[in-house]
Amino acid sequence: MANVVLVHGAWSDGSSWQAVIPALQDAGHQVRAVQLPLTSLEDDIAWTRREIASLDGPVTLVGHSYGGAVISGAAHANEQVAALMFVAAYAPDTAETSATLTRRGPKTPGSDAIRFAEDGWTSLDRELFGAVAGADLPAATTRMLAAVQKPTHDACFSSPSGRGAWHDLPCGYVLALDDQLLDPALQRWFAERTGAKVTELHSGHFPQLSRPADVVAAICDVLRAG
Repeated sequence: MANVVLVHGAWSDGSSWQAVIPALQDAGHQVRAVQLPLTSLEDDIAWTRREIASLDGPVTLVGHSYGGAVISGAAHANEQVAALMFVAAYAPDTAETSATLTRRGPKTPGSDAIRFAEDGWTSLDRELFGAVAGADLPAATTRMLAAVQKPTHDACFSSPSGRGAWHDLPCGYVLALDDQLLDPALQRWFAERTGAKVTELHSGHFPQLSRPADVVAAICDVLRAG
């Protein structure tokens, strides 16, 4: 029925969509979950564009957290992209980076869990991962997320993705009201300025794992709009 490309966030991988993929497939949609290299924003955008091009017909992009910046860049001047879905995600515009946008909001509890190495790579402290990224998830799930997390280079956060594709496309936004990593008030600002249809959920940073049925419903709403 539709093509959906799912884009994970920083310190994560495609398995973060594990609860969403089967439901979308059961609804008849063709689904791809990108495995970002997380080496730079430019690399991640290029990899996502490659995934889009592998599909025939219009594509709806779904981005989680940092993945919002990736889908915005991948959709820019890309006629194949029909709609954007932001899941507790950044929605940048010209000259904005994930780092500069983060500073628009207050410091979140999760910021203290980010570890910066001298070589430019970052990670989330494994001991704190559950508390800051998945307080509403089973402990076994957050241990898994911490174990599979991919180191993310600081270049992902310090580069702009260009003019926001959300200016020209229908958008949806899943707002995680209990997020400890990406400030919920900042998420609301993203949702409002993109003109997105908003789904508010009492969830932590991974609503696609804690509230998958609601996230799938929100994605399907955007598919109908696109």
